[in-house]
Amino acid sequence: MGDPEVGSGVNRSKRSPVESLGLQKKPVFQAWFHFLIIICILVFVMCLAVSDGSLTWWERLALYKRFLNKTTKFQAPAYRIHPHHKFKLMETHTTTEPPTVQPGIRYHQAYPRNYQFVMDNRDVCKSRTPFLVLMVPVAPHNVAARDAIRQTWGKESVVQGEVVLTLFMLGLSNDADAEKIKQENEQHHDLIQSSFMDTYLNLTIKTMVIMDWLATRCPTAAYAMKVDSDMFLNIDNLVMMLQKPGIPKLNYLTGMLMWDRPVIRSKDSKWYVPEEMYPDPQYPTYTLGMGYVFSNDLPEKYVEISKVIKPFNIEDAYIGMCMKKLGLAPTSPPDPSQFKAYNSKYNRCEYSKIITYILGTSEELKNYWADYKKPGPHCEGST
Repeated sequence: MGDPEVGSGVNRSKRSPVESLGLQKKPVFQAWFHFLIIICILVFVMCLAVSDGSLTWWERLALYKRFLNKTTKFQAPAYRIHPHHKFKLMETHTTTEPPTVQPGIRYHQAYPRNYQFVMDNRDVCKSRTPFLVLMVPVAPHNVAARDAIRQTWGKESVVQGEVVLTLFMLGLSNDADAEKIKQENEQHHDLIQSSFMDTYLNLTIKTMVIMDWLATRCPTAAYAMKVDSDMFLNIDNLVMMLQKPGIPKLNYLTGMLMWDRPVIRSKDSKWYVPEEMYPDPQYPTYTLGMGYVFSNDLPEKYVEISKVIKPFNIEDAYIGMCMKKLGLAPTSPPDPSQFKAYNSKYNRCEYSKIITYILGTSEELKNYWADYKKPGPHCEGST
């Protein structure tokens, strides 16, 4: 800032001997101080040079930058995010497998290749090419939801003559037992875990990591579905819908369509999105996140186009924005009444006609499924 006495009317030629001595010592002190800083930096760089040989120089440079700037926990993205709705990012995570991508922020925090798969079943699509892959985002601790799905619609591996695969996508959580999750995967071989923090505000990251997994681990599948863990899924009706003549094999996204939905600006809302994240007052047409189906050529396209789309915390609308940027649009299903959200009560006949319903608990799923699968006609008067 300069000398504080500049402009104060003090005559510099009349400083006291003590002040003059201080001025003489100050440059010497600063020189020694700068010399010590340089020595510390050189030692730090040498430590990096002899550290883990698996680190590239790019990674070491990133560590060096963090050393020089301890006031920031991670590199800030290139755009502003509302302070109450920041996407959380794990900087590092120990894993026994080599990193799938070069670590470090690239593009933005929802770009999925910023993260690493720390638990994977990368060969599940190699033995049999699935017609349909069901990807279920679920919290790491929610074993009950996973078990309920495994006992109901997720246990079906062949449906209407087509191979169907069900997998669960998890992030990281401080509340989950990592060893139990590992044992669960060893038993069922259906868990995928990535190095992002598993929070509600990170659902866009979670969805994009699902897309990255489909693009890199299972590109030969015909179709995929992102389906929430609290859903009743009539898997037979879903496969029959996809088998209909005229269903596109490319650039196809369908489900319960949302048109002209306004962006919620109320901070009291669960779906609040600030203008800093998404400036437009209205979302593009999108498919409701409870369960949407897409041709499996789209995941790679979503990953690529997401590089230029700022993330916001409404994951299904974000996919709608990816479609818009690609010059595409979601398609209404052959029978839109099959994709339903909530129902006041269970009805066996009704559940035989739909594809999706949102449920309240995992116990409901098991009970409804057991009744639905009982022998006999689903509707009175039918044969």
